[in-house]
Amino acid sequence: MTRFAILCVSTLALIAPPQAFAEEAPVNRYTMEKTDNGFVRLDTQTGEMSICTQKAGQLVCRLAADERRAFEETLSDLSARVETLESRLDALVPSEDRTGTGIPDEAELDRALGAMEKFMR
Repeated sequence: MTRFAILCVSTLALIAPPQAFAEEAPVNRYTMEKTDNGFVRLDTQTGEMSICTQKAGQLVCRLAADERRAFEETLSDLSARVETLESRLDALVPSEDRTGTGIPDEAELDRALGAMEKFMR
């Protein structure tokens, strides 16, 4: 029964066109509106707005003020979480133990080989 199921799944995978599994790139995801100071770019999927200006012949976009504030709040929250996790990790494993490469040195290899030789005898 399992061979039949595997055969059916593999047959369907070979028959199905690759486009069925590929996700199409969104068309017209962003809309641009001209303003007095440049452009406003609207992401039609997420609703995010960015303010865009022309500098040195290139269009430079930055997050709108409200989004920037939310981004910075999220960033500060994540930074605090990282600091908390690092302090918990330091409490569990001192930092000098974490700096090792994990590769044994020559003495450890010699001890391991000696133990294996004794085991094989």
